[in-house]
Amino acid sequence: MQRLKNGSAPYFYDITLRDGNQSLKKPWSLEEKLFIFDKIVELGIPAVEIGFPASSQMDFECCKTLCEKADKNTLVSVLARAHKGDIEKASDAIKNSKKPRIHTFITLSPFHMEHVLNKKPDEVATLAIDAVSYAKECMEKINKEVNIEFSVEHFGDCSQNIDFVIDVLKDVVQNGAKTINLPNTVERYRPKKFIETMLKVKEALPDDTIISVHNHNDLGMATATTVESYFAGALQLECCLNGLGERAGNTDFNQVAVALHNCGIKTGIDLSKIYETSLIISQMSKVKIYEKAPLIGPEALAHRSGIHQDGAIKTKEMDFGAYRPIHPDLIGRYDDEKIGFTSQSGKTAIYDIIKAQKYPITIKESIALMPYAKALAEEKGELKSDEILQLYFDRICNIKGAFELISFKQIEKGVFDLFFNFKGERKEVIGQGNGPVDACLNGLKKLGFETKLSYYKQYSLDSDDKGSSAQAMSMISMLNKNNEEIIGRAIDTSTALANVKAIFNALNQIY
Repeated sequence: MQRLKNGSAPYFYDITLRDGNQSLKKPWSLEEKLFIFDKIVELGIPAVEIGFPASSQMDFECCKTLCEKADKNTLVSVLARAHKGDIEKASDAIKNSKKPRIHTFITLSPFHMEHVLNKKPDEVATLAIDAVSYAKECMEKINKEVNIEFSVEHFGDCSQNIDFVIDVLKDVVQNGAKTINLPNTVERYRPKKFIETMLKVKEALPDDTIISVHNHNDLGMATATTVESYFAGALQLECCLNGLGERAGNTDFNQVAVALHNCGIKTGIDLSKIYETSLIISQMSKVKIYEKAPLIGPEALAHRSGIHQDGAIKTKEMDFGAYRPIHPDLIGRYDDEKIGFTSQSGKTAIYDIIKAQKYPITIKESIALMPYAKALAEEKGELKSDEILQLYFDRICNIKGAFELISFKQIEKGVFDLFFNFKGERKEVIGQGNGPVDACLNGLKKLGFETKLSYYKQYSLDSDDKGSSAQAMSMISMLNKNNEEIIGRAIDTSTALANVKAIFNALNQIY
């Protein structure tokens, strides 16, 4: 079997303005088509099917205007049925184009020839050959280089009569068609079956014939069929932005371009414009991007499983992520991987959510928060980051227990009055030391609460980010009687109080 020749770049042929547009509840106006055409060109797509001139006067005017607008580097193609009237309309629409194509089509599927066209195969073959011949004649009349594409509508249903189809296509090529498009007009079978049928055509036609595929997504396999068709030798790939199109849509351009890129193929596409363009197309078509849409969906970068979250966070800065197909900025997507906490999530999610809000936390503290977060998530579903942060304040920075700080006041330099409750009993002591931490610990020692300080650190929290006055966070690390490290944290506008509150939080864990 013939296969893709090394170095044969894919030739993307965009069908958004024709196939995508015709499926919309409200087709686009001329101004909208002009805007979208520019976006398609900016992506680096070399060929655009801009419309179906015979479908309406509005579409004819759109096609004519876009043909005049397009420069010599962008091929513009218009669709025509295998009817003389359609082909004449197409010819009239492209006459001022610098690089035009006429794309004509007819079904060669046994079912459609019998039940839709109500014609014998020989009659349909004649219509196909005559249509291509007439399109060639029309292009020559308007002094345009002959560029004709012929499509076998419902090619995916042609495995039963493939010998007949090949005979017709040989005649079609001989009469002027340079590109043979093989559409999976309705996706019914697995990609391998379609590709096997496509290869029979490719092997039977002259080597310089360009094989094209146009796959619909009725069973959700259009991307797979298109990508594998390319590697089997189909160089022209007909795709639609956001997968717009009749029924379940056409092959999604975004997915094909990125899949080929991931396979090491130079696509010639500016992949960095994909995400922005997709959002624009969604807005203009009024077809929402569903949340799980590959690459561009709001949830396409979301992780909720604890195992996935752990891998995603550990590889966040790498081009090759543990649980994503690409680095998001490849397609111009600069929102980060989303870590959402549910009852299925783990300690790494808590750690990442807190760190993302610029608060210090350790994995050990994340583990301590886990049972509270999971219990809340089982009740409410996915927790918002603010809810996780509130748990952090309540369970890490303000731990309830045997000790309750009432006041801590400086009397003179190095001398402090400490007033607190221990198991409901009021305690007061004067502590002295080289600063608030030392004075507090010495005062507690006087009352029999001897502690071992192993580490101390104070953070300045960014007041702009938090929307409040500047605050300090203290972290006190103590050793319990088993020499296990216990971390106490606290936040206050007073650095001295932040220190003492952190000590009391640690004590509440120890006791």
